[in-house]
Amino acid sequence: MIDALTITNFKSFASAEIPLGAYTLLSGLNSSGKSTVLQALALLRQAERAGLLSDYRDYDEDGAVGGFPLNGELVELGTGQDILHEDYVTEPGRDPEIGFALRAETTAPFEWRGRYGREDDLLTLTVCRPRPHEHGEDYDEDAITLFNPGFQYLRADRINPAVTYPQSHEMAVRRGFLGTRGEYTIDYLRHYQDETVPSTVLHHPDASPRLLDQVEAWMGEICPGVKIAATAIERTDLVRLGFEFTRTGHLTTNARRPTNVGFGLTYVLPVVVACLTARPGAMILLENPEAHVHPQGQSAMARLTCAAAAAGAQVIVETHSDHILNGVRLTVKRQQLAPDDVRLHYFQRNADGIVDIVSPAIGPDGMLSQWPSGFFDEWDRSLDELLG
Repeated sequence: MIDALTITNFKSFASAEIPLGAYTLLSGLNSSGKSTVLQALALLRQAERAGLLSDYRDYDEDGAVGGFPLNGELVELGTGQDILHEDYVTEPGRDPEIGFALRAETTAPFEWRGRYGREDDLLTLTVCRPRPHEHGEDYDEDAITLFNPGFQYLRADRINPAVTYPQSHEMAVRRGFLGTRGEYTIDYLRHYQDETVPSTVLHHPDASPRLLDQVEAWMGEICPGVKIAATAIERTDLVRLGFEFTRTGHLTTNARRPTNVGFGLTYVLPVVVACLTARPGAMILLENPEAHVHPQGQSAMARLTCAAAAAGAQVIVETHSDHILNGVRLTVKRQQLAPDDVRLHYFQRNADGIVDIVSPAIGPDGMLSQWPSGFFDEWDRSLDELLG
């Protein structure tokens, strides 16, 4: 498991080290650096999938083939000028470099740095540790969950209710990737709906271990009685999603189009599937799993994302929801997740533009070691004014 991510000269940070746990919660005001953390990890994954981290050769040889591809399947960041921190740090007389490092307890650190180019969308590597085929016994690649199978990254701009969704054997079936917007979730569910959810900690008590039954049970925390139908449309590369609802123990006669059902059901479905299919040793990045979901459903999403971490995945969640935070605290208090497995980070941008990260510790009782100003305290402030 990755214990820390170090970021240098990338977007919100000139230099920052962010401790990570089995479950990491990122919170803070808008544009305070939370998404930068997820994008840094996604950029490294994007480079690794393209073979641009492992295929690195010495910069002074025939020309480097490694680097950071800024635009691809996971992130589209523009060019170097769009990602270089405005107050970048560098050694005198040297061009700025954008860098990342991953640290895990069971391995020597992994580090990459790329040369800044204002108009470049591929930043050439200048430092790569370890070098390919020179890992040695000190390096344990399996500890770097970011590069393991089962990776999922669900951005905040997920799929909207629609009549059809894309079908892709490569993405949904072979790779098991739901897409950054969750666009392949319906096809994945269509293909794997009869598979068993292996980890019992993920099982909703009201359903069988079958994947579709578990998905419906967890979705029922948002909309009770919902049933899901995912079917292929013959002779097309499309799949159809339909919702049905129980009424006094019986299904309604017709499946409803997602466009005629509440926005939140479609929006949260990829999050539910990603968590239920979490693999031990994999990484799951989730932006705003609470979006378009009522408070009770948000608490359920907290329980489910924590269960994915308890099942062995490394889960990193960006959220604006106090219901997600309190759900995590309750999970710890119920001893369903160890306090040491949780990292809480609150990002705040000061008047000088520097981002500070405050990291309260969580105790076995779910209580926090500190409650910094602005950290999910708006309700308390509003209540004080109402009662004043």
